[in-house]
Amino acid sequence: MTKILASKELIQLQKSKFKEECANLSQKGITPTMKVILVGENPASVIYTRNKKKFIESIGGACEIIKLPADISEKTFLREVDQIANNPEVHGCFIQLPLPKGLSHLDLSKLIPPEKDVDGFHPDNLDLLLRGDTGDHSLLPCTPKGIIKLCNHFGIEIQGKKVLVIGRSMIVGKPMALLVLNHNGTPTISHSRSEDIESIAKEADIIISAVGRAKFLDKSWIGDKKPWIIDVGMNQDENKNLCGDVDTESIKDLVKGYTPVPGGVGPMTICSLVENLITATKRQTKELQ
Repeated sequence: MTKILASKELIQLQKSKFKEECANLSQKGITPTMKVILVGENPASVIYTRNKKKFIESIGGACEIIKLPADISEKTFLREVDQIANNPEVHGCFIQLPLPKGLSHLDLSKLIPPEKDVDGFHPDNLDLLLRGDTGDHSLLPCTPKGIIKLCNHFGIEIQGKKVLVIGRSMIVGKPMALLVLNHNGTPTISHSRSEDIESIAKEADIIISAVGRAKFLDKSWIGDKKPWIIDVGMNQDENKNLCGDVDTESIKDLVKGYTPVPGGVGPMTICSLVENLITATKRQTKELQ
């Protein structure tokens, strides 16, 4: 029977753990504190940041969304980020993407100090992936980190398995492939210029799709192996309804299991962000040995 890999139960377990950790820190006068830098009023970004703030506050942390105008100058933006990132009372911070056109050319990877980089994109943190880190106590990219936790929760074995990662972004695709490799899986990355991706998919034990194209992965991609499907996509279908990269109705009877959209990978990304914040807080306050 096909399993629906909903993350709700795991989120609740993680939330209880986070509350306990925050309570222990609170007894020592420490509150994990996050600052989110939001430029402009992108509707999706407003919702994402609000959800992150709500989650952090629900486990006993503190979170402030710093709203900056869409027409802010580059110089002023960089000054604001520097002040926030180097505030000793802030344990973690990140810049919500996408940025307005006037700032989209900036390289953000080094603007946040590595010890406060809860998104996991600073070169020092990405270097951990290259060195074989599995992400247990490191500030690694949130979506790949959340996917590994979801796989562990449902008993999806990665070691020795063929894992197809569709997409090569720095946010998901590339770090995901490295994390699979660090867990002794055999990753393959496909992208827009890959040839005959469907044939590669039919040989995969696990397919992780992160391309942002509504329902593009259908039954024609599924072979006899009955793979696990991890859907990272957050798209709109022809009726403006939220959907993933996977045509669920087409593949649901042909696979071992799949993540729903919503309710699958998305909440795990926020969960990993909070885990990174707690790790960053413990490190900065010398509570993590």
